[in-house]
Amino acid sequence: MKLKRTLTGSLVLLVLIVGVSVFAQVNRPYQNGSVWNIAFIRMKPGMETAYLNYLAGQWKANQEAAKKEGIILSYKVLTVEGHTPGEFNVMLMTEYKNLASMEANEDKADTVAQKVVGDDEKQRQGYRDRLEIREVMGDRLAREIVLEPKGR
Repeated sequence: MKLKRTLTGSLVLLVLIVGVSVFAQVNRPYQNGSVWNIAFIRMKPGMETAYLNYLAGQWKANQEAAKKEGIILSYKVLTVEGHTPGEFNVMLMTEYKNLASMEANEDKADTVAQKVVGDDEKQRQGYRDRLEIREVMGDRLAREIVLEPKGR
């Protein structure tokens, strides 16, 4: 009886050791990449030039300042074909190294916006002014997946 318990215990231990070693060798074929904040915007009819002028001016200046300060990695503006009148037709994409750096740099980003755009009241006025030319449909956070194993 004692020999049977010893053999059973040894077998269980062997299975656990093999299982742990196999688990440790599992290598994901991907790794987490950067994080994107994507805003979905609908330019109002006839206001495309006005909104794109804002993007090429004040919005771009703020993004460039944030990039220079190391707050963001990059940014993009994509126009898309809307299929219904209520859909977004612009995507504003801002790339961050990761979620931790995005959250850690919130105060720094506010300081940059104060320098580039102006104080809180001026920023609020800008939001009110842009209501005439665009509508914010929503925003999402997305994580890029790099299709390479970690360590390559």
